[in-house]
Amino acid sequence: SEIMEFLDVVDENDEIVGKASYNEIYERLLVHRIAHVLIFNGGGEMLLQLRSKHKNFCPLHWGTSVGGHVRSGESYEEAAEREFEEELGTSTDITFLRKDFYVDDKFNIGLKKFLGTFTATFNGPFKINSEEVEKIEFLSLDKIQDMINNDEKFHPELLFILNKQFGVKVD
Repeated sequence: SEIMEFLDVVDENDEIVGKASYNEIYERLLVHRIAHVLIFNGGGEMLLQLRSKHKNFCPLHWGTSVGGHVRSGESYEEAAEREFEEELGTSTDITFLRKDFYVDDKFNIGLKKFLGTFTATFNGPFKINSEEVEKIEFLSLDKIQDMINNDEKFHPELLFILNKQFGVKVD
């Protein structure tokens, strides 16, 4: 379980300065790394994942297609590929998109992390892990914008990436 996961601790230049348990990272607000994948189908729609109701953070919020913590010793790409397999039960080629420094000002105030985001073009099929994922859906950016405007629940990191990369308005 993620509770015993060790993550690399990084400085504000994303250089590794140590490692800590998942719990310690969040208790002490240590800077760490997250990997995300945005999967698009042939029609250019983005796959969003509705996070499981069992998640302790942001249950039943829409999130990126794939996302999770980069474990100690992993690269962003290795973490993205592992999470892809764990959450969606399959894999495909991923391409690096961007890396961002993210400051959480809503949930864990003052928590800082680096988000390494990848993209993939893949129509499925997917075999979702029901412990992690409630459901998945391919949606157009216009539809996603409508959902945000209608106050559907979105994971803050997805909102950040949608705004930075795709110009989606999030407030």
